[in-house]
Amino acid sequence: MSIVSFEGTKEQEAALRSVIETHKNERGCLMPILHQAQDIYGYLPCEVQSIIADALSIPLSEVFGVATFYTRFTLNPKGRHQVSVCLGTACYVKGSDKLLEEVEKELRITCGECTPDGEFSLDSCRCVGACGLAPVIIVDERVYGRVKPSQVKGILDTYRQTDGGIK
Repeated sequence: MSIVSFEGTKEQEAALRSVIETHKNERGCLMPILHQAQDIYGYLPCEVQSIIADALSIPLSEVFGVATFYTRFTLNPKGRHQVSVCLGTACYVKGSDKLLEEVEKELRITCGECTPDGEFSLDSCRCVGACGLAPVIIVDERVYGRVKPSQVKGILDTYRQTDGGIK
């Protein structure tokens, strides 16, 4: 598992504190604050959760509990390019588990992680509604169908940085 250090800016913290101030007296304010915090930072690291807990005078465990219960929230940073491998039934039967292994090998990360350079993050999902194209990989918003493990490197290479631009 790769460990990414938190590098929030003063501007992000100011924006977060403004959001907290706007919502803190509202009933059920934690959810909208977490949503906006994730919009500000891209994810909800422990440091951000601590700021929220302290500002709302609630236990960090409560903030963490909500952040980990809802799948909309993520505790890990996302890469510039988000890769997702469908593990729904149709894709799995057609070998998407092998695709996931190949993507993990190619990116040198496991599912749920982000590459150290911040270029790629990897997740799996359950059924994207493209069963006729199984197995499927999604990079950003683009769906790749009938993918073989031997094609994974080529797909990822099209998103890799080269001389300041996409290859």
